[in-house]
Amino acid sequence: MGEIEQRPTPGSRLGAPENSGISTLERGQKPPQTPSGKLMSIKIQMLDDTQEAFEVPQRAPGKVLLDAVCNHLNLVEGDYFGLEFPDHRKITVWLDLLKPIVKQIRRPKHVVVRFVVKFFPPDHTQLQEELTRYLFALQVKQDLAQGRLTCNDTSAALLISHIVQSEIGDFDEASDREHLAKNKYIPQQDALEDKIVEFHHDHIGQTPAESDFQLLEIARRLEMYGIRLHPAKDREGTKINLAVANTGILVFQGFTKINAFNWAKVRKLSFKRKRFLIKLRPDANSSYQDTLEFLMASRDFCKSFWKICVEHHAFFRLFEEPKPKPKPVLFSRGSSFRFSGRTQKQVLDYVREGGHKKVQFERKHSKIHSIRSLAMQPTEPNSEVSKQAQPSASPALGKGAESPGGQRCPRGKEPRVSSGECGQHQSPAVQRSPVGNKEADAAMTATTETEEEVVKDRTQQSKPQPLQPSTGAWSKKHVCITLNSLSCQEEDNTAMIELSINSQGGAVPTNVILSPNLSPDTKQASPLVSPLLNDQPCPRTDDEEEGRRKRFPTDKAYFIAKEVATTERTYLKDLEVITSWFQSAVSKEDTMPETLKSLIFPNFEPLHKFHTNFLKEIEQRLALWEGRSNAHIRDYQRIGDVMLRNIQAMKQLAAHLWKHSEALEALETSIRSSRRLENLCRDFELQKVCYLPLNTFLLRPLHRLMHYKQVLERLCKHHPPNHADFRDCRAALAEITEMVAQLHGTMIKMENFQKLHELKKDLIGIDNLVIPGREFIRLGSLSKLSGKGLQQRMFFLFNDVLLYTSRGLTISNQFKVHGQLPLYGMTIQESEEEWGVPHCLTLRGQRQSIVVAASSRSEMEKWVEDIQMAIDLAEKSSGPTPEFVASSPPDNKSPDEAAVADQESEDDLSASRTSLERQAPHRGNTMVHVCWHRNTSVSMVDFSVAVENQLSGNLLRKFKNSNGWQKLWVVFTNFCLFFYKSHQDNHPLASLPLLGYSLTIPSESEEIHKDYVFKLHFKSHVYYFRAESEYTFERWMEVIRSATSSASRAHILSHKESHVY
Repeated sequence: MGEIEQRPTPGSRLGAPENSGISTLERGQKPPQTPSGKLMSIKIQMLDDTQEAFEVPQRAPGKVLLDAVCNHLNLVEGDYFGLEFPDHRKITVWLDLLKPIVKQIRRPKHVVVRFVVKFFPPDHTQLQEELTRYLFALQVKQDLAQGRLTCNDTSAALLISHIVQSEIGDFDEASDREHLAKNKYIPQQDALEDKIVEFHHDHIGQTPAESDFQLLEIARRLEMYGIRLHPAKDREGTKINLAVANTGILVFQGFTKINAFNWAKVRKLSFKRKRFLIKLRPDANSSYQDTLEFLMASRDFCKSFWKICVEHHAFFRLFEEPKPKPKPVLFSRGSSFRFSGRTQKQVLDYVREGGHKKVQFERKHSKIHSIRSLAMQPTEPNSEVSKQAQPSASPALGKGAESPGGQRCPRGKEPRVSSGECGQHQSPAVQRSPVGNKEADAAMTATTETEEEVVKDRTQQSKPQPLQPSTGAWSKKHVCITLNSLSCQEEDNTAMIELSINSQGGAVPTNVILSPNLSPDTKQASPLVSPLLNDQPCPRTDDEEEGRRKRFPTDKAYFIAKEVATTERTYLKDLEVITSWFQSAVSKEDTMPETLKSLIFPNFEPLHKFHTNFLKEIEQRLALWEGRSNAHIRDYQRIGDVMLRNIQAMKQLAAHLWKHSEALEALETSIRSSRRLENLCRDFELQKVCYLPLNTFLLRPLHRLMHYKQVLERLCKHHPPNHADFRDCRAALAEITEMVAQLHGTMIKMENFQKLHELKKDLIGIDNLVIPGREFIRLGSLSKLSGKGLQQRMFFLFNDVLLYTSRGLTISNQFKVHGQLPLYGMTIQESEEEWGVPHCLTLRGQRQSIVVAASSRSEMEKWVEDIQMAIDLAEKSSGPTPEFVASSPPDNKSPDEAAVADQESEDDLSASRTSLERQAPHRGNTMVHVCWHRNTSVSMVDFSVAVENQLSGNLLRKFKNSNGWQKLWVVFTNFCLFFYKSHQDNHPLASLPLLGYSLTIPSESEEIHKDYVFKLHFKSHVYYFRAESEYTFERWMEVIRSATSSASRAHILSHKESHVY
């Protein structure tokens, strides 16, 4: 591992002449002259499958050849690309830019060097040049054909449809089928032909540049985008694959990502013979060992992968090229390899400064030629979309823009292309159809990590509207963090479950991506931000919003009535999940017994019909109240009569409400006995429209009764006794209170039943979690003290047992049970002084004792209170709880022995195979995972309060670094904010889990000069939301506070007793 002969010489390429002064060299240094001497000819295969021969001096470093290729292509952003070739051992390696070419390519006449994409940025909008995006699109096309970019059939068909659009233009079925017959873009393409043609029909009007943009938008969300797998084994001998990306090092099992190590968590990368070593930074919350070890096929494979990792880290994380190490006087130790070239930040800065010429290029496979835009204005990556459409800001071509431009001819000893061509063929400018400032579609869902899906929403299909590939349309914080990564962020281990849907109603990818934007010129992007939430496609002007407010009534009763209407809209959508979407899914497959169908759907359809009419009546009353129909007739400025009339009619539907608990139990029983029904329900829960667990929707009608009761309580409290609406409100309250009292016991029982079944899906190794008499009390993250220090564990407290688990490195992303502590005979005491660990508890059972630490004093107090209550309940029961963790034997180990067993199990990448076969899909979007990443806990009482505190309505949203406010339809439920474009949408754009967030009012220094604004803040992530009135502001504060800061059990229970049902 000696020193490299060539001195490090970062060049001045990127499409600029040698004497342009563009260089990353230190002051006073000069780039070395190209070595003279004998020339050698090297064949380069381009991304469009053409071959070019380049002649370079034999002693020239690899950088000279790469510069020659970039100059030939007039490629400005050439730093994203590299040259790869098979070495003498037939191992594909990257051409080292600092070493002489002759020392790397031994037989140049027999070697074809491939020009390919080397560094895949997290966000394709960082690629400023149309030519660069075109080359990236060719790389995606190549990876599809070679089977490297794996995806499901729908995603593949959508990708190919954009390729076809860029190559042959607008849809024509005969031409499409003829083109597809001649060109094979993916193996087994024939089976997808109909779907490709169908998707292509939706792209009418898209230019090739827009098709490239859309192609990259979809591809970058696929799990295998830009991934090159390197076979390896873990220390148990399990076969895995390693890969490196802009975020860090990824671990795959087959084509499924099972873990990721973010650059911020990696302290050192090294290799020793065949062993690849990752040394992690110490983390009290992490249960990983300090050093991870992987075994590769040979030393050469290992070193090759190590080099790739070093280059990716430097390119995406450093501000400038690393300086060379000083040459040792006597002995050299270790490899002197380092990254050579510009970092991503330097490339972005250079292109943004616009110090380069924009020249034409020709698309080899396309019948529609494009010319690079001349009028592109550099935009900050963090900028929001302007209020007016700005075609000049698009990286694609503006209308009729045309520019002469040619290539530099080789001179003197410069590398030359053997064909002797000095320029590209010029093509006329393409007239683009006018495209407005359309919203860029974002796609994130934390439901499937194992496979990305592209779904076409036919119910909202509208006229195809191609996207404007504008760099300004995407923020710098495009981040989707999957919950299967323990260290996905530089600042924290948080994760946001993010759903994304096409607001235009078209087909979009819905997948989970581990790709934070690592642009070095800003802080690490938020892991809790969806691209759609960063995007501001339709800002509303402040004057327009203020004028609208002034026209509406200001009476508090009006806003209470409006809350009934807004929440009723959400409730109707929830009913449609069962009556429309789920019923449709069931009807397509003969998997559900007829008795179960007759128990579910006939009891939901009458409710949907009734509440549809109820909503119409409320909206008509609001219209009269607002003066839109009759000018402020005072008799219409009330809602009590409408509520009373409908609640009395609702009592006729009580028989259907009583059946819902029976339907929930019957559904879970049928799922246990039928694998096909289990798969159907599991697949349905992966659909975007099912944004909550399926069994939660079965309880929605019971929850809605409580909402009516709360609204009427607020109306009765607001109206004086002599108010015209008071009597009706009080009568309606009496009616709904009677209904709630009758169903309250059933609802409490069903909520616990539903929660146990939901937890069962998150846990591996439990055979009979759901048994009569078992009650869920609390779940959350605690650190367990062992001989290896504090290790993060997930604890589940029931009324008879305490389970502790770790998050397994499995496809299913579930939590594996490590031990159980029966509560019968258990004692609990604080032990901070004994162990020297803050917020520390010792739990002593009859057979085992463990020491745990909470993240804060308040968290510790909640656990102490609930565990003590559970111990008291267990003491009053008949006796000890029988064993129920089937796949783990009784834990009789000492704490130190148990810690070793825990660690070994945590590193087992295969985990429990029998459980995996039974539970295939991942579980990355549940409340359990949110608690794990936020290092907090939540109790059953908190869940019950969350059920009562549900809210819907329009809010204006603003980010910390943005200027405009964006109007969104927001639904708060299940400790989460769900964002929609409008209340008519069937599925959310994104979601924001609120556990761990703080809720405050903006300070003067934040310069938010608006009324009714509240602020959500978690570490470095800040969101501002603006309500339309004082009442709605207070209501949003009230319900969000219930999710962000759970009160003690005693306080909540006393509050609930004051509102006895």
